[in-house]
Amino acid sequence: MDLITLVAEPWADYGLIDSGHGRKLERYGRFSFIRPEPQAMWAPAQPQWQADGDFIAASDDDGGGKWHLSRDVPRGGWHVQWEELRFLAQNTPFRHLAFFPDMAPQWEWMRERTGEGAEVLNLFGYTGVGSLALAAKGARVTHVDASKKSVEAGKANAFLSDMADRPIRWMVDDAVKFAAREVRRERRYDGIFLDPPKFGRGPEGEVWRLEEHLPGLITHCRNLLDADSKFLVLTVYAVRMSALAIGELLRQATADLGGRVEVGEMAVREEARGLLLPTAIFARWVRD
Repeated sequence: MDLITLVAEPWADYGLIDSGHGRKLERYGRFSFIRPEPQAMWAPAQPQWQADGDFIAASDDDGGGKWHLSRDVPRGGWHVQWEELRFLAQNTPFRHLAFFPDMAPQWEWMRERTGEGAEVLNLFGYTGVGSLALAAKGARVTHVDASKKSVEAGKANAFLSDMADRPIRWMVDDAVKFAAREVRRERRYDGIFLDPPKFGRGPEGEVWRLEEHLPGLITHCRNLLDADSKFLVLTVYAVRMSALAIGELLRQATADLGGRVEVGEMAVREEARGLLLPTAIFARWVRD
């Protein structure tokens, strides 16, 4: 398997302005923010940064921290846009801004392979931007997330995008349990997209550990695909894991389906110098 790089380019409502010395400066709509970024080991292009907010990480390794925001930043969020979609950006306690802009190339890639009436499953769907991107192309989307708050945010984003009437099933559920039930129901999907966290809990306290539970979930996903299915996309953040490793996992799981597996890194292009800031790894099976 060859390694490829998917690059998220700047767009009107998002851009990586500068990066370096373990931090990054980004714009989200009309606001700019500074966040920790361990992979930005180089020096920044600009000696001084001006921002509307700064996330200060906790001194321990639990991933905590706190936002320090100017009074102008709406605590309830503000509207941003990607292509025809409108959705909410917001400063979350987990240092994110309620969507992942580096996913844009994956959304575009899946949209190219999604036709009217296609059945698509989005596991760990978060606030639903990926689900809306596919529904906008006519797909019937099943969106699954263990967080009721995230699913409600997805519904709100659908309303903002004038897509509240689109055929999207919004499910608050544990991804592994849901996928296993779909296998027993003999359901099938034209495409599956999953973006699992390193660790998480389901709505009934179910524990998710990526390294332990991912192989079984991929097996369930394979059993939800058939000879007419088009894609299976897996993205992984913040783990000591190789793209080649998750690529081999998908290759073995989909070997009987034909098609091919692509693996690589996801990155965002910095506006200051054009350099690439890596963000995640991915593997995806596709039938062209």
